[in-house]
Amino acid sequence: MIPILNKLSGFYSSYVLGILTIGYILGELGHYLIGVTSKQTAIELDYGDHACQQNNSMFTRHELMTQCSDVKNESSCYALDMNGTGYCEWNYNGLGIDYQILAGPTFILVFTIAGVFMGFAADKYNRVKMLTVCTVIFGVAILLQGTVKEYWHLVLLRMVMAAGESGCNPLATGIMSDIFPENKRALVMAIFNWGIYGGYGIAFPVGRYITKLNFFDMGWRMCYLGAGVLTIIVAGLTGTTLREPERKSIGEGDRTTASGKPVSLWQVIKSPAMIMLMIAASIRHSGGMTFAYNADLYYNTYFPDVDLGWWLFAVTIGIGSVGVVVGGVVSDKIVAKMGIRSRAFVLAISQLIATLPAFGSVYFEPLWAMITLGLSYFFAEMWFGIVFAIVVEIVPLRVRSSTIGVFLFVMNNIGGNLPILVDPVAKVIGYRGSIMIFYAGFYGISSILFLITCFLLDGKTKPSSNEHESQKTHPDTILNARHMHGHDNSVFSVDETLPSNGRPAQLPQHLQLSNGNGYEKSQSIQPSHNGAESSRL
Repeated sequence: MIPILNKLSGFYSSYVLGILTIGYILGELGHYLIGVTSKQTAIELDYGDHACQQNNSMFTRHELMTQCSDVKNESSCYALDMNGTGYCEWNYNGLGIDYQILAGPTFILVFTIAGVFMGFAADKYNRVKMLTVCTVIFGVAILLQGTVKEYWHLVLLRMVMAAGESGCNPLATGIMSDIFPENKRALVMAIFNWGIYGGYGIAFPVGRYITKLNFFDMGWRMCYLGAGVLTIIVAGLTGTTLREPERKSIGEGDRTTASGKPVSLWQVIKSPAMIMLMIAASIRHSGGMTFAYNADLYYNTYFPDVDLGWWLFAVTIGIGSVGVVVGGVVSDKIVAKMGIRSRAFVLAISQLIATLPAFGSVYFEPLWAMITLGLSYFFAEMWFGIVFAIVVEIVPLRVRSSTIGVFLFVMNNIGGNLPILVDPVAKVIGYRGSIMIFYAGFYGISSILFLITCFLLDGKTKPSSNEHESQKTHPDTILNARHMHGHDNSVFSVDETLPSNGRPAQLPQHLQLSNGNGYEKSQSIQPSHNGAESSRL
């Protein structure tokens, strides 16, 4: 860490959160820029569908007898005129299966696979150094996207970008969970994971207005060049000003099973609560990705005479930010009273409330579409940080980052690839109807799934004299559906202390006491080996 930060050590944790969040925002900006620049990119690189589009701002939609988007062939498109003035053009519209593949699967394929490996590596190696390398990789990839000459160049670079960005969440989540206490964890995770929506929101003005300004006659390319340079600068700050924190146990899973064996990644993943949480998060993520990949294209298609770029930016950044903070604070406050179950309950209620206005945002005219979008965003964006607060609190330290990697693999493969169905469904029922199903409809489905997850997690439990006996019944009892408890900051981490035989140390029966959350902790013994002490928060 550079010397000046020693004088600002009291603000170090906030600084870490700031640097990690900015890096994530820039990565997601590079990710989502394609959705805003797609039309210009498609025209230059020759990919995607052609469509009849309004190209004359002299007329509003309400003045026109026939909308350009209603015409399905080139000759009829150019035949449309208003008082002898043509107002339509037949050109690439930025949509089509080529675009959906470019936006989703080509990125997600690499992102999810690499993310699993990053998660495993994060449990063993220096996370700050790894994050620095990852940030450099996706920063260079974003920059080079501004130089492409062919469609396949863009595909390849998005895959490289995905490989680098795949390390951001598991690495940064691990770093933050070792720095921040429980009473701030959901808020911190929410702020960081808001980087997805921050990058997405910033993509609207950057993709629209930087392209129109046409700096150095480079159009859309300048968006990628600028974002890439900024990302490389943040990578430098990450590597030179952040230090690797001490790894700390933070959840009830930071112990061995009753048989004395460490809890494995498979035992964590196969638990009903974790499976349901992954499914619910995947469906919710799919709804968010559908809107993210299609919002600018959707509003340009149906409201070509209305510039909604700054509206979308304001709703995403402004209202979305408030929702993120409120969700994190509410979750952190009530978890102390209701236990870990409260986080899932907040998820279910927030997504349910967000569903109806989400339908409104793709049904109404521009003004009410933005009003309902803002209302939807306030509640909808509570979800991401809370989900990962749940994950880090119900899994053991030794597999925390690898669990996050697997979780992201499942969530992104489902959530990131389902939006590819928007195009074929749109060709059957229309673009608007398809967006309603995969965007607003999936919000509602995720609400139901989060509610089910709520009942698979335990609330605030009381000490039980039968706790030890029930755990002896089966080694995996700790991970059973209704036995995943909340968090104890003073939990003793048995699985971190390795004696000379290489096996996890296990405390004698009489020293394994039960705390208020229903799991054991040591009150007096902290064995160490080679100077390594067990971790506490």
